[in-house]
Amino acid sequence: MKKYLIVGLGNIGAEYANTRHNIGFKILDYFAQKESLSFETAKHGAVTNYTVKGKKLILLKPNTYMNLSGKAVKYWMEKENIAIENILVITDDLNLSFCTIRIKAKGTDGGHNGLKNIQLFLNTAEYPRFRFGISDEFKKGQQVDYVLGEWKDDEKVKLMERFSVAKAIIESFALEGLNETMNTFNGK
Repeated sequence: MKKYLIVGLGNIGAEYANTRHNIGFKILDYFAQKESLSFETAKHGAVTNYTVKGKKLILLKPNTYMNLSGKAVKYWMEKENIAIENILVITDDLNLSFCTIRIKAKGTDGGHNGLKNIQLFLNTAEYPRFRFGISDEFKKGQQVDYVLGEWKDDEKVKLMERFSVAKAIIESFALEGLNETMNTFNGK
């Protein structure tokens, strides 16, 4: 059975639960809720498994905090013997407008500390990632407060609409492959 590691980036703890930075956790929580899955605490994260059409998806929410996400990714990659091209990292992106989705096969960390750490642990920037736009609507010097700030009420409504698209992206990644998923969902 082919395996896929789907990593939603975020920070553990109630104070971070509804922040922009935790969009990766929120997307995986939505996926788990829709499929009646439960996350269990395991080494370096909360994990659940989902099987669809002979493909096993391991959903991981690292508990290493954002800046040390690479440790969890590398551990689960090795533990489950998952090839780097079968990893999908879901993260927030300040450089994309709100709710914009961008799926890429590789890229820079874009100043994102979670991606920077994953690149360090994997020793490459060539791994699939799913960037979810949180926009950059903050004043100079307010980036940290914005990223770690909670969603506005009107944003929450739009997020719920986009979570179903995010779930479809994860399934497409495993069933259709990266290129087909990029062609189908980028720019939508």
